[in-house]
Amino acid sequence: MLDDDYFMGMALDQARNAFDEDEIPVGAVVVCRNRIIAKGYNQTERLTDVTAHAELLALTSAAQFLGSKYLTDCTLYVTLEPCVMCAGALFWAQIGHIVLGAPDPKRGFSNVKPSLLHPKTRLTTGVLANESQHLLSNFFRGLRT
Repeated sequence: MLDDDYFMGMALDQARNAFDEDEIPVGAVVVCRNRIIAKGYNQTERLTDVTAHAELLALTSAAQFLGSKYLTDCTLYVTLEPCVMCAGALFWAQIGHIVLGAPDPKRGFSNVKPSLLHPKTRLTTGVLANESQHLLSNFFRGLRT
């Protein structure tokens, strides 16, 4: 059985794709029954779309794969704590479990209102948080130089 570190590693691979395309390096994968069914990484610049966050792209792909808007049997692995917009989408999708990498002290949903998630959604935090934060720090350091 594959574990949280493995799947978060796959989300980090997606974040690296974003980094390589000069996007904020956030990646996400959706897992159902121990199998990755959807992937996404930030593409707001590429698509000129402020909603093209990794989580939303992965959610849309997962819903299409399953043929259902509800993802109650799925786990989302995401390298950075979702924003309020993404948390709202996760609520409506009724995602079963969310596994987070790095916290987002400025724009993360937990800073606004932790109950934004569906009441049945389980939350695990801090999985490969250092690796996720390191990638983000490198990206923003590069922008400042």
